[in-house]
Amino acid sequence: MTGPGGDTGEDTDRLGRGALVAFVREHGDGVLSTVGPDGGPQAAYLALAVTDDGVLVLDARASSRKVANLVGESRVAVVVGGRDGRTLQCEGVADVPEGAERERCAAAYRSAFPQFAGSLRDPGVVVVRVRLSWARFGDYRSAPPLVREAAGSELS
Repeated sequence: MTGPGGDTGEDTDRLGRGALVAFVREHGDGVLSTVGPDGGPQAAYLALAVTDDGVLVLDARASSRKVANLVGESRVAVVVGGRDGRTLQCEGVADVPEGAERERCAAAYRSAFPQFAGSLRDPGVVVVRVRLSWARFGDYRSAPPLVREAAGSELS
């Protein structure tokens, strides 16, 4: 996800799904923001996996604040990266998939984090899926920065 920036400081190229997937896999962690019961923001730093089709996946205790928050408001924001001057900011809708979809998401999580595979067998742990509706990649290591976005069908 590198390339020339324009005079405005933003690259007009769109963010491709493949580049998004590669960036999440390279980093493997990020911050998930949900809306609490009082309408206030709540954030959690966690391990993040991604399916080949750009769906973010994480595991969480079923009793956690983040999972409880998704019942009241399924819209979330996620930030990946930042330390090296590159970030991926995302927005989407999160849920707790079941059946075949849970297994598909769990497989992506196990592949990314084999050391955490055992947690997925714990009945107190759920898989959370985030289907993205918007994403912006920014590489701020040079001036002007490179910024690429994707939305809607570009992400599905």
